[in-house]
Amino acid sequence: MSVPSPNHLRQYYRAARTALSTQQQQMAARDLVKQCMSLPAFQQAERIAVYLANDGELSPNELITHCWLEGKAVYLPVLHPFTAGNLVFVQYHPDSSMLANKYGIAEPRVSSASLCPLPLLDIVFTPLVAFDNAGNRMGMGGGYYDRTLRPVVRDQLKVQVIGLAHDCQQCDALPVQPWDIPMHKIITPGKIFHFQSR
Repeated sequence: MSVPSPNHLRQYYRAARTALSTQQQQMAARDLVKQCMSLPAFQQAERIAVYLANDGELSPNELITHCWLEGKAVYLPVLHPFTAGNLVFVQYHPDSSMLANKYGIAEPRVSSASLCPLPLLDIVFTPLVAFDNAGNRMGMGGGYYDRTLRPVVRDQLKVQVIGLAHDCQQCDALPVQPWDIPMHKIITPGKIFHFQSR
């Protein structure tokens, strides 16, 4: 039996998440908040990086609102203005001025005062296309998160890297490359997966 290529896996799991109904997406977004609230790491976190959902990704919009209500600082990934293929994290407020990046995804405007260096973040919530039972993450293929989060592994930063996904995005095993950054945890609406060795 042939092993599916990464591109075929991406197509399959992107189709699975985009097939979810609006009601299923809304329920998943509410369940995500409940899951995060049960995590001590989230309860204690002061600076949290998250993302704006695109292409059927599990929406953290309700989680963002919860963070604001709890007084937590929220940051969004922005394409690095000087280093291609990398991200910076910019503070996001309810009234943030937004611009569309080259992928059509909204980003807050970058200013020196709004940037948060990676080591100062408590949690980075990442979107993903698929994940496996070992905590490996498959992204969209651009490598932005893997390059940006490399210091978490290299420098043993205390940042928690947590993938967010729908339950239908789980698979048994993913092809892994040396540059792939594994997750500390993965949260779905139905379960929290802990990978304590990391």
